[in-house]
Amino acid sequence: MTQSPLSRRALLQTSASGFGWLALQSLWTDPSFGTPLAMTSPHLPPKAKRVVWFFLDGGLSHLDSFDHKPRLNRDHGKPLQLAGKKEDITGRTTQAILGSPFAFHRHGKCGKMVSELFPHIGSCVDDLTFLHAVRGPSPDHESAIGMLHGGSLMQGFPSVGSWAHYGLGSENQNLPGFVVMGSRKRMVRTNGFLPPIHQGSPFFQDPKQPLNDLAMAEKMKSLQHNKVQAANRLDEVFLQASGQNQVIEAAIANHEKAYAMQSAVPEATDLSKESAATLALYGAGPGSKETEEFGRQCLVARRLLERGVRFIEIVKPGWDSHGNLREEHAKHSQAIDRPIAGLLKDLKVRGLLEDTLVVFATEFGRTPNTEGGGDKPGRDHHPWGFTIWMAGAGLRPGMSHGSLDEFGYFPVEGAVEIHDLHATVLHLLGIDHERLTYHYSGRDFRLTDVHGHLIREILA
Repeated sequence: MTQSPLSRRALLQTSASGFGWLALQSLWTDPSFGTPLAMTSPHLPPKAKRVVWFFLDGGLSHLDSFDHKPRLNRDHGKPLQLAGKKEDITGRTTQAILGSPFAFHRHGKCGKMVSELFPHIGSCVDDLTFLHAVRGPSPDHESAIGMLHGGSLMQGFPSVGSWAHYGLGSENQNLPGFVVMGSRKRMVRTNGFLPPIHQGSPFFQDPKQPLNDLAMAEKMKSLQHNKVQAANRLDEVFLQASGQNQVIEAAIANHEKAYAMQSAVPEATDLSKESAATLALYGAGPGSKETEEFGRQCLVARRLLERGVRFIEIVKPGWDSHGNLREEHAKHSQAIDRPIAGLLKDLKVRGLLEDTLVVFATEFGRTPNTEGGGDKPGRDHHPWGFTIWMAGAGLRPGMSHGSLDEFGYFPVEGAVEIHDLHATVLHLLGIDHERLTYHYSGRDFRLTDVHGHLIREILA
């Protein structure tokens, strides 16, 4: 019997299993959908099995968080006189130096100076590895986010999470191997030209539920199962009639994965069995209005890591403080400080930090000179020197690598490029960044393109 695509669509749209059809329709027209899955064994002995990547969308000010520059407060209001100073982005930036409105305090045995914005993360500094001279190539949000995630200023390149999943796959076949929380931006989760199976699955698009379309359409699980089994038999007939078309084969696999996720995702994201102490650690318990949403995401991330999810990105937007920096940075830091520290401490207690890599990154920093002026000043975009920190597997904890000048403008030692960060992350996962390639449009592509060097100074 020959089945037409139209009749199959009608079946799926009217069956209980039709919940996956909306996703399937968009994937059906994607020419890369169904490209053969090319997963490899690690090239190197891996230090990390999994990654949590925090992304501060908008540009966290390094000068008001983790890179203490006392000169700014001493010279507050004076003109910034610096050889080679770059042109400012908005045209609203003044020459006046802006001292940080936040006090810095010494933390840990390593004596790291951390802003009062992050007291809880400050308590973890002996487990952190700071990169203080990161350089990016663009002061524009979209291209800088593309570089941080996909290693290219152009849009549409696979994100770092997609590359990690392409290289290593997932340890749990009932859960996605790459999860993104807190953002609808495609560039943070896109598979680009990699097969669609490597695209990030967006969790908590609706804060009230982890994933859309999870609820079964049938009241009885057995009825749902029977309908899915019937659809599977028709799928097989349809696949044979298509000549084992890879697009169709991949679409069927996606449908089967979605059915498995109906049970696996609710279990993994159910926090009802977590203790009151654990909820409080993450700021996800009762009475934690400011931290509850982000804390819940961090706690779900830990549960997903425990169940074999390879790469989790958690996004916190709102850091683009062209004005009103004091209030805006204070509000957003309060939302994430306790939850991130809670995750770090929980992973460490459970023995998971030793083989989990945590990355805390933003697309660029912010200028030492004032934007806007008045009583609510801000800072402009600053890609020429900023801070990213990491923690966990294979790193030297409690150290700072690289430094900027006394104004926090240019690197003076230990400069690190975004491609170097990517090369190091892949290395810790057991992947040689020069060997992880994908052939597309006539040539081999890689996350680091033709660039990238290991940041060997930070490796344990």
